[in-house]
Amino acid sequence: MGKFIGLVILWQILGNPIAAILVLLVILYLLDRRFIGLSPSITRPIKRLRNISNLRKVIAASPSDVSSRHELARLLLERKKYGEALQLLESIKDSSEESAEYWDDLGTARLFTGDIPNGEQDILRGLSLNSRVKYGRPYLRLAEAYRTRDKDKALHYLEQFHDIHSSSSEAYYLLGSMYRTLGREDDAKKSFKESLQIYRALPKYKRRQERRWALKSYFRSIA
Repeated sequence: MGKFIGLVILWQILGNPIAAILVLLVILYLLDRRFIGLSPSITRPIKRLRNISNLRKVIAASPSDVSSRHELARLLLERKKYGEALQLLESIKDSSEESAEYWDDLGTARLFTGDIPNGEQDILRGLSLNSRVKYGRPYLRLAEAYRTRDKDKALHYLEQFHDIHSSSSEAYYLLGSMYRTLGREDDAKKSFKESLQIYRALPKYKRRQERRWALKSYFRSIA
């Protein structure tokens, strides 16, 4: 009702229904980005492309720059350019053997290029260096990789992820989503419920960053 009233007011001010709708959508998007975070960022892909372009120039001028190669590979993984990311990561292997983040990125690139066994070993190596690397998300990637191949192994990695997190609404949302893909509906609903319970118990200053996951958990729990 409030949105309809807002649309009518904007229509009266602008004198054009299409312009009123566009302005209302922009306002709703800005409010969501400020207070909730359900909508994707419009500027992030643009910044990422700009960073990729700059890193390519840096590497062209200094081919031995390991940190730039790793950062470029990370951005390429975000863009799902797994083959190119894998080539970059393999080129800096000798200089990155003590980095848990490196092994997780290398393993992720291998998982998504079809080399699941070696990808798994790389990610496990990263986790052996730091069991909480990237907040335990490598366990979720491994669970997803084995979701249709080996359900027991997928559940094992889910449990590993669960052991790391006890106060994160996002973590329980991700856990519930994975349980649902495995057909464990009761466990999924339980995880979504725990996500909401954790959110309600959070101090106000932390609710902003967790609100998105609490809302997603709510909608998933009633779907």
